[in-house]
Amino acid sequence: MTSTTQSITVHAPLRAVYNQWTQFEQFPQFMQGIERVEQVDDTTLRWTADIAGKEASWTAKIVEQQPDQLIAWKSISGRTNNGRVTFSAMSENETQVTAQIEYETEGVIENVGDALGLVESRVKGDLERFKRFIEARGQETGGWRGTVHHGQEVDKSIV
Repeated sequence: MTSTTQSITVHAPLRAVYNQWTQFEQFPQFMQGIERVEQVDDTTLRWTADIAGKEASWTAKIVEQQPDQLIAWKSISGRTNNGRVTFSAMSENETQVTAQIEYETEGVIENVGDALGLVESRVKGDLERFKRFIEARGQETGGWRGTVHHGQEVDKSIV
Protein backbone atom coordinates (compact mmCIF):
# COMPACT_ATOMS: atom_id res chain seq x y z
CA MET A 1 0.00 0.00 0.00
CA THR A 2 1.11 3.51 -0.78
CA SER A 3 -0.38 6.74 0.48
CA THR A 4 -0.28 10.45 -0.12
CA THR A 5 -1.66 13.54 1.62
CA GLN A 6 -2.23 16.79 -0.24
CA SER A 7 -3.96 20.04 0.79
CA ILE A 8 -5.22 23.15 -0.92
CA THR A 9 -6.98 26.35 0.12
CA VAL A 10 -10.14 27.06 -1.86
CA HIS A 11 -11.53 30.59 -2.03
CA ALA A 12 -15.12 29.64 -1.28
CA PRO A 13 -17.22 29.12 1.86
CA LEU A 14 -16.89 25.80 3.69
CA ARG A 15 -20.49 24.74 3.05
CA ALA A 16 -20.21 25.29 -0.71
CA VAL A 17 -16.87 23.45 -0.95
CA TYR A 18 -18.14 20.49 1.07
CA ASN A 19 -21.43 20.35 -0.88
CA GLN A 20 -19.57 20.31 -4.20
CA TRP A 21 -17.29 17.49 -3.04
CA THR A 22 -20.40 15.34 -2.38
CA GLN A 23 -21.31 15.57 -6.07
CA PHE A 24 -19.21 12.53 -7.00
CA GLU A 25 -20.57 12.13 -10.52
CA GLN A 26 -19.01 15.54 -11.31
CA PHE A 27 -15.48 14.27 -10.45
CA PRO A 28 -14.51 13.47 -14.08
CA GLN A 29 -14.71 17.22 -14.75
CA PHE A 30 -11.69 17.89 -12.54
CA MET A 31 -10.00 14.57 -11.71
CA GLN A 32 -7.41 13.49 -14.23
CA GLY A 33 -7.90 9.92 -15.46
CA ILE A 34 -11.34 9.47 -13.89
CA GLU A 35 -13.66 8.52 -16.70
CA ARG A 36 -16.85 7.90 -14.77
CA VAL A 37 -18.26 7.83 -11.23
CA GLU A 38 -21.65 6.28 -10.74
CA GLN A 39 -23.40 6.90 -7.44
CA VAL A 40 -25.24 3.62 -6.84
CA ASP A 41 -26.83 4.83 -3.58
CA ASP A 42 -26.03 7.38 -0.87
CA THR A 43 -22.91 5.49 0.26
CA THR A 44 -21.82 3.35 -2.72
CA LEU A 45 -19.80 4.60 -5.71
CA ARG A 46 -18.60 2.77 -8.84
CA TRP A 47 -15.42 4.28 -10.30
CA THR A 48 -13.90 3.83 -13.75
CA ALA A 49 -10.49 5.32 -14.49
CA ASP A 50 -7.67 5.24 -16.99
CA ILE A 51 -4.55 4.28 -15.02
CA ALA A 52 -1.30 4.04 -16.96
CA GLY A 53 -3.22 3.49 -20.18
CA LYS A 54 -5.44 0.72 -18.81
CA GLU A 55 -9.05 0.89 -17.71
CA ALA A 56 -9.49 0.12 -14.03
CA SER A 57 -12.64 0.02 -11.97
CA TRP A 58 -13.58 -0.41 -8.36
CA THR A 59 -16.49 0.06 -6.01
CA ALA A 60 -16.10 2.15 -2.88
CA LYS A 61 -18.27 2.55 0.19
CA ILE A 62 -18.46 5.77 2.20
CA VAL A 63 -17.69 4.71 5.76
CA GLU A 64 -17.68 8.10 7.51
CA GLN A 65 -19.31 11.34 6.51
CA GLN A 66 -19.81 14.43 8.65
CA PRO A 67 -21.22 17.48 6.84
CA ASP A 68 -18.66 20.28 6.51
CA GLN A 69 -15.96 18.12 8.14
CA LEU A 70 -15.04 14.87 6.39
CA ILE A 71 -15.81 12.12 3.93
CA ALA A 72 -13.98 8.78 4.24
CA TRP A 73 -14.26 5.73 1.99
CA LYS A 74 -12.93 2.21 1.49
CA SER A 75 -12.92 0.17 -1.68
CA ILE A 76 -15.10 -2.92 -1.40
CA SER A 77 -14.29 -4.49 -4.78
CA GLY A 78 -11.74 -4.09 -7.53
CA ARG A 79 -8.69 -1.91 -7.10
CA THR A 80 -7.78 -0.84 -3.54
CA ASN A 81 -8.48 2.85 -3.06
CA ASN A 82 -9.19 4.14 0.45
CA GLY A 83 -9.02 7.60 1.90
CA ARG A 84 -10.53 10.61 3.51
CA VAL A 85 -11.04 14.24 2.64
CA THR A 86 -11.31 16.80 5.41
CA PHE A 87 -12.67 20.33 5.19
CA SER A 88 -11.67 23.21 7.48
CA ALA A 89 -12.88 26.80 7.39
CA MET A 90 -9.88 29.14 7.22
CA SER A 91 -12.14 32.21 7.09
CA GLU A 92 -15.68 33.00 5.98
CA ASN A 93 -14.68 32.57 2.32
CA GLU A 94 -11.68 30.23 2.47
CA THR A 95 -11.69 26.49 3.03
CA GLN A 96 -8.77 24.11 3.37
CA VAL A 97 -9.33 20.74 1.70
CA THR A 98 -6.98 17.90 2.67
CA ALA A 99 -7.05 14.60 0.79
CA GLN A 100 -5.42 11.50 2.26
CA ILE A 101 -5.40 8.67 -0.27
CA GLU A 102 -4.23 5.08 0.20
CA TYR A 103 -3.91 2.96 -2.94
CA GLU A 104 -2.37 -0.17 -4.32
CA THR A 105 -0.24 -0.01 -7.45
CA GLU A 106 -0.31 -2.84 -9.99
CA GLY A 107 2.44 -3.72 -12.42
CA VAL A 108 5.80 -2.28 -13.32
CA ILE A 109 4.55 0.91 -14.97
CA GLU A 110 2.42 1.91 -11.97
CA ASN A 111 5.20 1.04 -9.51
CA VAL A 112 7.70 3.18 -11.42
CA GLY A 113 5.17 6.02 -11.65
CA ASP A 114 4.58 5.77 -7.92
CA ALA A 115 8.32 5.85 -7.21
CA LEU A 116 8.60 9.00 -9.34
CA GLY A 117 5.85 10.73 -7.35
CA LEU A 118 3.30 10.73 -10.16
CA VAL A 119 0.39 9.82 -7.89
CA GLU A 120 1.15 12.67 -5.47
CA SER A 121 1.38 15.00 -8.44
CA ARG A 122 -1.95 13.75 -9.79
CA VAL A 123 -3.74 14.20 -6.45
CA LYS A 124 -2.29 17.69 -6.11
CA GLY A 125 -3.42 18.50 -9.66
CA ASP A 126 -6.90 17.12 -8.96
CA LEU A 127 -7.22 19.41 -5.94
CA GLU A 128 -6.04 22.39 -8.00
CA ARG A 129 -8.61 21.59 -10.71
CA PHE A 130 -11.32 21.19 -8.05
CA LYS A 131 -10.36 24.63 -6.68
CA ARG A 132 -10.66 26.20 -10.14
CA PHE A 133 -13.94 24.34 -10.76
CA ILE A 134 -15.74 25.61 -7.62
CA GLU A 135 -14.17 29.09 -7.67
CA ALA A 136 -15.12 29.65 -11.34
CA ARG A 137 -18.71 28.54 -10.73
CA GLY A 138 -19.12 30.70 -7.64
CA GLN A 139 -21.46 28.10 -6.13
CA GLU A 140 -21.87 24.37 -5.77
CA THR A 141 -23.78 22.24 -8.30
CA GLY A 142 -25.67 20.50 -5.48
CA GLY A 143 -24.96 18.76 -2.22
CA TRP A 144 -25.73 15.81 0.01
CA ARG A 145 -25.48 16.56 3.70
CA GLY A 146 -26.22 13.14 5.13
CA THR A 147 -24.24 11.62 7.98
CA VAL A 148 -22.58 8.20 7.86
CA HIS A 149 -20.93 6.39 10.80
CA HIS A 150 -19.14 3.06 10.47
CA GLY A 151 -20.58 2.59 6.98
CA GLN A 152 -24.18 3.08 8.15
CA GLU A 153 -26.23 6.06 7.06
CA VAL A 154 -27.46 7.85 10.17
CA ASP A 155 -29.05 10.96 8.70
CA LYS A 156 -30.19 11.64 5.15
CA SER A 157 -30.16 15.30 4.14
CA ILE A 158 -30.15 16.75 0.65
CA VAL A 159 -29.45 20.39 -0.16
